[in-house]
Amino acid sequence: MIEVKDLHKAFGEVKAVDGVSFHAADGQITGLLGPNGAGKTTSLRMLYTLMKPDAGQVMVDGIDAAVDPVAVRRQLGVLPDARGLYKRLTARENINYFARLHGMDEALIRERREALIEGLEMQDIADRRTEGFSQGQRVKTAIARALIHDPRNVILDEPTNGLDVMATRAMRRFMLKLRDEGRCVLFSSHIMQEVAALCDRIVVIAHGRVVAAESPDALREQTGEANLEDAFVKIIGSEEGLAA
Repeated sequence: MIEVKDLHKAFGEVKAVDGVSFHAADGQITGLLGPNGAGKTTSLRMLYTLMKPDAGQVMVDGIDAAVDPVAVRRQLGVLPDARGLYKRLTARENINYFARLHGMDEALIRERREALIEGLEMQDIADRRTEGFSQGQRVKTAIARALIHDPRNVILDEPTNGLDVMATRAMRRFMLKLRDEGRCVLFSSHIMQEVAALCDRIVVIAHGRVVAAESPDALREQTGEANLEDAFVKIIGSEEGLAA
């Protein structure tokens, strides 16, 4: 479980995150939704300890990220906005490298790696160098690398960005599988169809603040809109806010 309490982060005079609080529960997919510049990626970077908040608290499975960031990282599997693969290594070698950084033994590495390769439908690319991979192939490799240590909490920053239709469908199936395994899945997206199809709960961020945190049905009921996109626009205030 991930808990965020009153997070703040400013860059000079710009308040990127201005008091964000929410939780993401085990066995659920929680979507982080908001217009460009709303503070989604900055919030996620503070969650996975890449960035320190100016104020506030991040708790992962009861561990305070400020007190023990290394322990928090062990509880997290993260697909960041920058995928960051080693291009000279094959997909399988990229996964192995990160598994060894986690101190895993070779037998467990083989077991976990092959399960992820099958689950992400990577058999045809596992032994190819990642240089020249398509966007979808890079994302699959980065997710396998992030999940090799079997974390209970998964953070995905726009996991389907740039994917074709078939790769997007495969990624959605995989995310639902993670949820059904009882993991906490937190992901950001700006694709309304994706959010509606996947999320048990949606956290809407605008201007660095949480402006709603409900189930998709509750958001539609709250706004009186049948369509989730219309509900989102009403929540953040205007069509201009969506494009900001």
